Amino acid sequence: MVAKKGSRGGAAGEDAGEELSRDPLQAILLADSFATLFRPITLERPKVLLPLVNAPMIEYTLAWLESAGVEEVFVFCCAHSKQVIEYLENSNWLNQPKFSVSTIESYNAMSAGDALRLIYEKNVVHGDFILVTGDTVSNMPLTQALKEHKERKKRDSNAVMTMIIKQSKPSPITHQSRLGTEELFMAIDPKTKELLYYEDKADTSKGTLTLDRTMLLDRSSISLHNDKQDCYIDICSPEVLSLFTDNFDYQHLRRHFVKGLLVDDLMGYKIFTHEIHSSYAARVENYRSYDTISKDIIQRWTYPLVPDIQFLQNSLTKLERRGTYRASESESAEFHVTDVGLSRSAKMGPFTVIGSRTTIGKHSEVSNSVIGEDCVIGSNVSIDGCYIWNKVNIEDGCRLKHAIVCDGVTMKSGAVLEAGVVLSFKVIIGQNFVVPAYSKVSLLQQPVRQDSDEELEYADNSSGNIEITSVPNTTDVLEELNTEVGGAGFIWSVGEKGLEEEWRHSVAPISADRLLEIIKSATDELDTSNEESNILPPSGELGIDSDNESDDGRDDHAHFEKEVEATFLRAIHENVEEDHIIIEVNSLRLSYNMASTDCAGALFYAMMKYAVDTPHDSAGELLKITNGVIGKWEKLLKYYLPSLDEEIEVILKFEEMCLESTKEYANLFSQILHLLYDKDILQEDGILRWESEKEQADESDKVFVKKAEKFLQVVAQGGIGRRRLRVGRVGNAFLLVDSLGAMEIELDLLNEDLIGFSCFP
Repeated sequence: MVAKKGSRGGAAGEDAGEELSRDPLQAILLADSFATLFRPITLERPKVLLPLVNAPMIEYTLAWLESAGVEEVFVFCCAHSKQVIEYLENSNWLNQPKFSVSTIESYNAMSAGDALRLIYEKNVVHGDFILVTGDTVSNMPLTQALKEHKERKKRDSNAVMTMIIKQSKPSPITHQSRLGTEELFMAIDPKTKELLYYEDKADTSKGTLTLDRTMLLDRSSISLHNDKQDCYIDICSPEVLSLFTDNFDYQHLRRHFVKGLLVDDLMGYKIFTHEIHSSYAARVENYRSYDTISKDIIQRWTYPLVPDIQFLQNSLTKLERRGTYRASESESAEFHVTDVGLSRSAKMGPFTVIGSRTTIGKHSEVSNSVIGEDCVIGSNVSIDGCYIWNKVNIEDGCRLKHAIVCDGVTMKSGAVLEAGVVLSFKVIIGQNFVVPAYSKVSLLQQPVRQDSDEELEYADNSSGNIEITSVPNTTDVLEELNTEVGGAGFIWSVGEKGLEEEWRHSVAPISADRLLEIIKSATDELDTSNEESNILPPSGELGIDSDNESDDGRDDHAHFEKEVEATFLRAIHENVEEDHIIIEVNSLRLSYNMASTDCAGALFYAMMKYAVDTPHDSAGELLKITNGVIGKWEKLLKYYLPSLDEEIEVILKFEEMCLESTKEYANLFSQILHLLYDKDILQEDGILRWESEKEQADESDKVFVKKAEKFLQVVAQGGIGRRRLRVGRVGNAFLLVDSLGAMEIELDLLNEDLIGFSCFP
């Protein structure tokens, strides 16, 4: 059980304290998402019981609610309700002191609106409550948000809801968040934090949003955002339940209820926002968010809800090097850590979790993946970016990349899963069979009756009763296979929205080819329209007399640099390929209307900033770190240096950093300039042109020309070849100076890595 993060309620004053003592803090947990985005898996098991890093999703939600001070939780069950109820009855959640969990069952609720109307009829909620879904992962304390909500309610009885939001910039290419959700536009009063506008289905191709001018009648300004993530955590007053009862048109919690209140001038009810910054909160809404949140858990952004800390039903694991986890020996007396059978020749890559009693054969490689309990992985198997659940048998020579494999699946020798594949429960993939990218395979045939076109979360009518035809025995095989290859299952056809819906929501990264197609399409549309007024600006305040032209250039350039830096850091932490980084940076360039020199300067800044932010104890160590970063990403940087203009921009950017943001580099200017030259990132002509441009400058602007004077002399004389080095000893360090005195590097005697400049003999 995790430690509590805050007091229950956190309201200020004696009256608030008395109110909290009379009304325990309650929560409504919707254990049905009323959506089909996880089919075919959810035809057989409710979404909240699907494993997320080897623990059912609902475990994360309940553990967070308990730690945040909630005292009473009502779990609403509809689809597969018996499975949810049975799971809770067999868990320890029903026996926790000061934390009551009870279930409310329904067989005919078709939406979140139906669920809340039924709960209202039960008359079990008696005060403010937390509304969440059972696929929520969070570690945020509720204290401050509850305090703000209660104080607002005292001042204004119409303040009925507080939505939890956090910053999350969508991709400028796909207009999706990192969770795979659509770009969200919100208008918020910057002073009161009141929500004024909410749109998650905006037509970004038009480049315009239409806002009601009445928003500014009694406000000096409003903030328009497209960089916020809706966490789907709501603090609600009891009036919310009665509003659903009075309005049967309210089905979807956001698209109907929230938008309905925002445009309702008669009742005057208001919704406010509370933005979290250091805490974590997200929903597993689709396969892409499943992948993203799993990575966040493994990388410990959700602490203390992480694999190596026990929170009731999760299996305890041991954290090892490079962010890897293996089943812990403390799990039981019978099975110890050695029961994870990892062959000596098998390789376990970074950010990998392996459950208990799982064996991995010779020369197999597993990286960036989660493997459940009781799995058997054969020899020469390659698994990258996959989620393998429990009791899965993968025979020799199989290859899996960015796939989900459910309980009981068998993959026969040589089988291949291409990117984005989902194998539902007990599917069998025949020998040497290749499952095409983004395929969904199930022992259940695809339902004949198709759901509504919208596929609305909370609002499709497929919950509960589904007409399906199951496979009577394992002789039914994949349509492309015959019985001789020994497969079993049906490959589902692509839905009405086509393949685009599949790759947008898949666990697989969007391919470089697909991203290039999107960029080309966006560029063509931009060239056709040729109307700058149709380009949506970055998030910011809009006032009655706001003049967006002033300082836009500087603001856009600053935003652009931050976006490039964020893209580069994400590439480091998530092992993003260089091609994808190039596509994203090019997209940002298009979005912010920047030049190629801006890309070069911004990317160089991101690399150098990352190097200087890496812990170090001396200038020599910083130089070594910088050499490593530049060496790893030199191909990426060279891509953005097609001409001398970009090379000069890099040197000018480095000067600026040495004077302002990263002054620690100032004394290393000459050495790093030499490093960039040595790696062919900067050419002689670029360096000498930078020097010549400084000739007419003020003396104060020639500081770094003077620092690099010896190096510049060498370059002017025809470049640096292989020359003999003069080696001297100063105390416990060597001093290496080339024959022309162009550079000198101090090296610790205990450190055998001599930086590795190619000009060294």
